Amino acid sequence: MSVLTPLLLRGLTGSARRLPVLRAQIHSKPPREQLGTMDIAIGLTSCFLCFLLPSGWVLSHMETYKKRE
Repeated sequence: MSVLTPLLLRGLTGSARRLPVLRAQIHSKPPREQLGTMDIAIGLTSCFLCFLLPSGWVLSHMETYKKRE
């Protein structure tokens, strides 16, 4: 690494440090109606089916993918 590398990196990141960070003004109200047990169960089940089931299937069949010639 040359002697000029830290100076170049400082020059590249120096302008990014001076940029203002914009923050969103988020205000929320209480929900109009509370979620029931059935709503939560349906939401958790759909998350499980959409995300965990396909990845579990791929992981369980990993040896099949490795042996492909």
